[in-house]
Amino acid sequence: MTTQNGNRRTPYKRILLKLSGEALRGENETPISIDKADFIAEKLQQIYDLDIQIAVVIGAGNIWRGSMGLGRGMDRTTADHMGMIGTVMNGLALRDALERRNLAARVQTAIHMNEVAEPYIRLRAIRHMEKGRVVILAGGTGNPFFTTDSAAALRANELEVDIIIKATKVNGVYSDDPKKNPDATRYSLLTYQDVLSQHLNVMDMTAFTLCQENNMPIRVVNFWEDDNLLRAIKGEMEIGTLIR
Repeated sequence: MTTQNGNRRTPYKRILLKLSGEALRGENETPISIDKADFIAEKLQQIYDLDIQIAVVIGAGNIWRGSMGLGRGMDRTTADHMGMIGTVMNGLALRDALERRNLAARVQTAIHMNEVAEPYIRLRAIRHMEKGRVVILAGGTGNPFFTTDSAAALRANELEVDIIIKATKVNGVYSDDPKKNPDATRYSLLTYQDVLSQHLNVMDMTAFTLCQENNMPIRVVNFWEDDNLLRAIKGEMEIGTLIR
């Protein structure tokens, strides 16, 4: 596609960005940092300015992890519901940051919170994106026992996006942990079978299998490094890892 202002062509019309809740954590362990929300909004605006439709799935690890409660005997369903509510809080913070940049945004949630967010409705989400609104998808899948990776894979397929961009702190998928092994090799391109046969960590197995079965490509990029996200969206293969 070519943007209205004649920018470089990009291979994508609609993308889904998967963000961890940790992306919003402040330097002093503040659960939600306004500065981090502004940083994310700036990155999203760069993509938006390429006339790309954007959906975002965000986690809640900055506020609550179910494993924290499970370790003390908490009921799994209760712990997961608390995490879903945490994603809504993060979604509201991100929407506020986007709207302060004059980018229209909507939060849709898989659990009903009508006073603060729209319910997730597939066709409405698509319509929002077609009208130029960023759609932030909170509440996970609406069900316990599923991660926000699974929510990202499910929503990406439902909304017929071209690719899932998984935002991380590492520039792609490596043969080993690059922080521990300086000789680890970064892969620029992998197949789904490569990931499975080499036991590479990309997404949880439920999410990854859903992508594999529906031929949904995944790109893992370092969200925080320079303009990596923008370059990946433009199709530069030296950025991150593409799984297809």
